[in-house]
Amino acid sequence: MPHAPQHAVAPAPFACRPEASRGRLHSEPESATRSAFQRDRDRIIHSGAFRKLQYKTQVFVYHEGDYYRTRLTHSLEVAQIARSVSRVLGLNEDLAEALALAHDLGHTCFGHAGEDALDAAMAPFGGFDHNAQTLRILTRLERRYAGFDGLNLTWETLEGVVKHNGPLAGPNMREKDRMRPLSTAISDYDRQHGLELGTFAGAEAQVASLADDIAYNNHDIDDGLRAGLFAIEDLADVPLVGPVFHEVQKAWPGLDRPRLIHEAVRRLINLMVNDLIAESRRRVAEGRPDSPEALRALSRPAIAFSEEMAANDRALKEFLRTHMYRHWRVNRMTSKARRVVSELFALFLAEPECLPDDWRRQTTGAGDPMTARLVADFIAGMTDRFALEEHRRLFDPQSGNR
Repeated sequence: MPHAPQHAVAPAPFACRPEASRGRLHSEPESATRSAFQRDRDRIIHSGAFRKLQYKTQVFVYHEGDYYRTRLTHSLEVAQIARSVSRVLGLNEDLAEALALAHDLGHTCFGHAGEDALDAAMAPFGGFDHNAQTLRILTRLERRYAGFDGLNLTWETLEGVVKHNGPLAGPNMREKDRMRPLSTAISDYDRQHGLELGTFAGAEAQVASLADDIAYNNHDIDDGLRAGLFAIEDLADVPLVGPVFHEVQKAWPGLDRPRLIHEAVRRLINLMVNDLIAESRRRVAEGRPDSPEALRALSRPAIAFSEEMAANDRALKEFLRTHMYRHWRVNRMTSKARRVVSELFALFLAEPECLPDDWRRQTTGAGDPMTARLVADFIAGMTDRFALEEHRRLFDPQSGNR
């Protein structure tokens, strides 16, 4: 007999409610058929930046294989986890989904290698941060609507995008965020539509952030194993991960490798999701927030892993850093990626006349800070494939211009 569907959970008092949204920067009539957060999600999905995610990768460049995750498939996995967790906790699923789908829009081509190269190139001009770039895309760079630049999303969605990793001011901000000045993109928007940078984000944004952790850690195990960067045996001593693989091998002796990997990864995701739900319920019971504002004002995140699971998460990240992200094959790719991004930036900054017409017309002169930011926007929007082709067109004497 099939299981009955899960009953809906009553909305939590600290869930963000679309009818109580703090609104959009530019006033618009409400939709008769969709909530404010549903419209945010739909605008994100229909954006040009979202479509580009299918050709932006995280660890592997697009031509290394069609099977590996891209920013797009990763964002969909994050959205699925975020919706599931939000449903159980009585949060707004549409807002959590919108945040999950938007969280990677500001990433450059070639994953973190591309971002590191662009940040280094932009160091004299304020640096580059993918989180701030996401806000630029959502509030400036998407130019689709007649009445405004950007997507004109709700305050709750933009606040969640900016603060999903924690406050950007005040005593509770992360140490790594203290090490660099607040980006002008965030400070400029904050002056127009104050994002309360000293508080935590809403619960839905906190869920989306940890759903991101769950998704990328586990799909990197999957992709790393399938790419041959490490073996199942190498995972034996990794807390949580090793025991789960052992458990699957014991339950299914002789199971073929692809099924073994999938079964272990799905169990890992389930364990992490269940821990997240249990710990979040414990923290909510302790903090007793009775509104979204009360939850934001807490002295620590309300949505979190238990201490044990957080330690397991750190151990897995360290394993992946050593065995995957610093693998010699990945190092070669990231070295190439950094060169491509650095050389493109240097050329466009020195010779902005090489930019396409619609970009060139916005420049303010070679080497100028405004030109530098424009060049960064142009390069950050490139897919892996376009960046490689653009580099070939500009640096290969035998290449044509098209």
